[in-house]
Amino acid sequence: MKAIVTVVGQDKKGIIAKVSSALYECGVNIADISQTIMGSMFTMIMMVEFDGEAITVQGITEKLSEIEKEMGLTIHVQREEIFSSMHRI
Repeated sequence: MKAIVTVVGQDKKGIIAKVSSALYECGVNIADISQTIMGSMFTMIMMVEFDGEAITVQGITEKLSEIEKEMGLTIHVQREEIFSSMHRI
């Protein structure tokens, strides 16, 4: 299964490390990644792949919510087909 993970927040050390480590712990592979810093804001979008039987989008979201709270970020996880449908218009 594929999903899109978006991360937005104040730039600070360790964002990529914490998010990628949490995804690894969930058995999620990062297939593609783009990140940038705009002023003091950090933005990142990732296409990830995972076994939908071993972990769900909800499970990934719950794991990343710990980092979201700890680092003051906004993190969204959406199935790739839903993300693509929303941005096709």
